[in-house]
Amino acid sequence: MHKQITKAVFPVAGLGTRFLPVTKASPKEMLPIVDKPLIQYAVEEAMAAGITEMIFVTGRNKRAIEDHFDKAYELEAELAARDKQALLSALRGIKPDSVQCFYVRQAEALGLGHAVLCAERLIGDEPFAVLLADDLLDADVPVLRQMTELHAHYGSSIIGVEPIRPEQSRSYGVVAGKGFGDGLLKLHDIVEKPAPEDAPSDMGVVGRYILTSSIFRHLREMPPGAGGELQLTDGIARLLKQEAVLSYRFDGKRYDCGSKQGYLQATVEFALRHPEVCEEFREYLRHIQVAQGGDSDGEVIGMPGPLPGAQGAPGSSVIYM
Repeated sequence: MHKQITKAVFPVAGLGTRFLPVTKASPKEMLPIVDKPLIQYAVEEAMAAGITEMIFVTGRNKRAIEDHFDKAYELEAELAARDKQALLSALRGIKPDSVQCFYVRQAEALGLGHAVLCAERLIGDEPFAVLLADDLLDADVPVLRQMTELHAHYGSSIIGVEPIRPEQSRSYGVVAGKGFGDGLLKLHDIVEKPAPEDAPSDMGVVGRYILTSSIFRHLREMPPGAGGELQLTDGIARLLKQEAVLSYRFDGKRYDCGSKQGYLQATVEFALRHPEVCEEFREYLRHIQVAQGGDSDGEVIGMPGPLPGAQGAPGSSVIYM
């Protein structure tokens, strides 16, 4: 049994330009999916994997993230006075007392690899997780817990991947390796955003990583890559030449909430199973379907083809009502 992972890094210093103007003064990680921000979903996934130390690599205009995970004395007192126990419990559950939050400033936008490197002093020589809140992963067993259980067995770095279409390769790191077990590859190559004809496989990297502390030395020593930034993919490419790195095709569905299409699909699908709003929202969608000339029975809401922002169930172009 290898050392348990207790630390996770959340790179949250990005500008979120694809969601301007809403991200001009508010972090993209605070965009809500129904009633919780993206960053909270990622933190909850980390907590479900046994992570107790959350390290946020922040930038300018990210204070809302710190406030979200801080204690809100006045709000809690008001909820307690009004006997709103359910809301009070939800508020206090954002960050249990057993979880600690730390914040490191990334002064310049020098890439994901640089953001991870900013957390080195807080990580030390321990293995750790990296979660990108843009990738909202929905699974019966939280994806990071799937990965930490694999790490406990193998002790190596593990990268979350999913199948991608050839034309998507320019938006992903793409891996290649030899079969190593159920859903696992032992990597011999990883390439950042290759052209379709140069992609080494159809497996694209998603925003979940478990890394050994050896990654820091490679990030420190390697030259800047594409765009003059330190690319985490480049650091992993160096790491796998010296120690085993596995990729894992996780069990679950990914929503690319860094894109508007993926964000909207996540919002709709999560709303359809939210206990407070699901029935009324489902009826609203039926009403829209009928108003737009759809089936008067309102059993299916059709969409114009699969949404490119969401990965997972192949060909899922309809919502069943």
